Amino acid sequence: MNVTSQIREHMDVISSDKKTVGKVDHMEGTDKIKLTKQSSPDGQHHHFIPVSWVDHVDQHVHLNKSGADVTSHWQHGRQ
Repeated sequence: MNVTSQIREHMDVISSDKKTVGKVDHMEGTDKIKLTKQSSPDGQHHHFIPVSWVDHVDQHVHLNKSGADVTSHWQHGRQ
């Protein structure tokens, strides 16, 4: 099953080391997840993570990267 079809708004995004790195704002196309502004350290900007980082989806989106990896490699978006 395609993981993108299971991703819903406001799901928590959890890193491989069990840290909540954000909440889903929505899917951006088919290959990126846009996180809410509240997920960013300054609360002002959206961040994007590639779908390739998703390990699996249940009630949360679980990533195959650690929290530090996610926050150092996510893509910054405009307000």
